[in-house]
Amino acid sequence: MASTIRSLDFVAVPSRNADGSLAFYVGTLGLLPDARARYEFWVGQTCFVIWEPESVGMPFAPLSAGTIALHVDDVAAARVALEEKGIEFHGETLDTGVCHMALFSDADGNGLMLHHRYAPLG
Repeated sequence: MASTIRSLDFVAVPSRNADGSLAFYVGTLGLLPDARARYEFWVGQTCFVIWEPESVGMPFAPLSAGTIALHVDDVAAARVALEEKGIEFHGETLDTGVCHMALFSDADGNGLMLHHRYAPLG
């Protein structure tokens, strides 16, 4: 049976402080804010939504390490730029033989990764 899933509509990022998260993702990481929605921003064609699970009676739980992989052209340069803004990374930059990855987290503990695939698939 063929999949009926055609695309990714958005990624929900849990937070305990939506304003603080917005400042981090837009101000620190430089992601594009959505002019029509206060707690939404864009990475390419993917919309990110900041939401507070506790505000609707759900428990807060951060996304695990490296859950959201953010593509950059140069992981080393992007890492240095973020370190200069006070971002602390989890360990050294990883080289898997096909990509570079540098893991970090937002203030809520959501796992993020700078990522660049440098070798073709297959």
